[in-house]
This record gives sequence, C-alpha cells and structure tokens, in this order.
Amino acid sequence: MSGFGTLFRKELTESWRTRRLPIVALLFLALGIMSPLTARYLNEILKFAMGDQLPLAMPEPSAAMALQQLQKNLGQLGALAAIAIAMGSVSGELDRGTAALVMAQPASRPAFLFAKLAGIAVVLAACTALGVGVAWAYTAILFEPMVPAGWLAFAVLAWLGLLAWSAITFLASTATGSATAAAGLGFVAMIALSVVSIVPALDRVLPTGLALPSYLLATGDMEALDAGTLATAVIGTVVLIGACAGGSLLAFRRREL
Repeated sequence: MSGFGTLFRKELTESWRTRRLPIVALLFLALGIMSPLTARYLNEILKFAMGDQLPLAMPEPSAAMALQQLQKNLGQLGALAAIAIAMGSVSGELDRGTAALVMAQPASRPAFLFAKLAGIAVVLAACTALGVGVAWAYTAILFEPMVPAGWLAFAVLAWLGLLAWSAITFLASTATGSATAAAGLGFVAMIALSVVSIVPALDRVLPTGLALPSYLLATGDMEALDAGTLATAVIGTVVLIGACAGGSLLAFRRREL
C-alpha cells in the first residue's frame, strides 16, 4: 500500500484542521458528562416537573443507571456522529477532484481508502475514550467508583460498534460518490440492523450484540457474562467492518477519477 503513512498523517491533520475531531470530541465529552448527571438527577427533575402526578415510583439512581444512560447515548447520538464522520470521506474528495490529484502521486488506491478508514477509526477511538473516561469520573463522583478495567473494555467494544456504522457509511460514500446518499444509507442500515437484531440468533453476530457483554464487563458482573456471546459479537462486527472495507476497495477500483 504505497503512500499509506503519508496519507494517514494527512487524514489526521485534516481531521483537526477541518474541526471534525474537536467537534466530535465535544459531543462525546457532553455525552460523558450528561449521562451520569441525567441518571443522578432525573428523579428530582421529574418530581419537580410533575409533583405527585408521577404514575410510577422511580428506581433509586445508581452507577448502573449512569452506565445504561451512557450506552444509550453512544448507541444513538454516538452512532449518528460515526455516520457523519464517514459520509463525505470519499465522496467529498471525488466532488472536489482531489482524489484524482492524490492518485497522480505515488499512492495506491488501497492506501488512499484505508488511510481514510484508519483516520476515522482513530478519531472515533479518541472521542470514545474521552467520553467514557469522563463518564467514569462523573459516575465515581456522583455514585461510586466502578472497576476501570471494565469500563476500558466497555470503551473498546463501544468503539468497535461505532466503527461498524462508520464502515457501512464509508462503503456507501465510496460506492455512490454522494455524501447525502451515504448518510441516508448509513442511517437506514443502522435502523435496519437494529430491527433485525430483534432475532436473537442475528443479534449475536451484529454490532448490537456488543451491548450486553460491554455492559456486564463495565459493571463487573462476570458470572452473567458469556464469553462465547462476546466472542461471536466481536467476530461478527469485525467481519462486517472488513466486508465494508473490501467492498469499498472494489467500488473504488471501478470508479473513474
């Protein structure tokens, strides 16, 4: 893959200069702060807003609830951010004509594509680490400290799941050459896979199957954790990412620049 290192450094530099990295980092920082705060003060907010009209008794806030809130926010807003990062990654360069200029240099098409995908992975990794780290700190302050190793595993699995949504959108960006179409296809794919995951046998091999194992790891409930379920979900997600990367390369090789 001639030119990968140079192109990878270019992607990281552009992520900062275009404010893509800072903006996504601020979003994940906000998620990391708001998730424990929401879990801690939601009952008080509802009591203040509705008084004695609450239809059901609310459970006592706990560190587990903060983790659930974080997982929910990452699975929704985090996934949308992952789609947004990837939607114009290839199509934008095709529209501006810069892809042709890069290919005129001693750089291969695989290096061009995989440098972009690696750049997306690094941005997501940094932002996920920031969000989860801040959420752990706030959870420790508002509730109780939880095992850092479990939250680290949670962060890795959350990152892997987010990277899957980016990879799907990346494939759409390469195949269609349109950022709008890529965003739409990425969002539709996320919804479709979420619906399909209702079937337990399919959920085990999809990114959605990472949710329960990551939660159990973060809470330290190792007795309830099924290593086989975790391995199947990880392998299935990695295969999905690899398939999207391979499909992107096939589509890009056939495209006229």
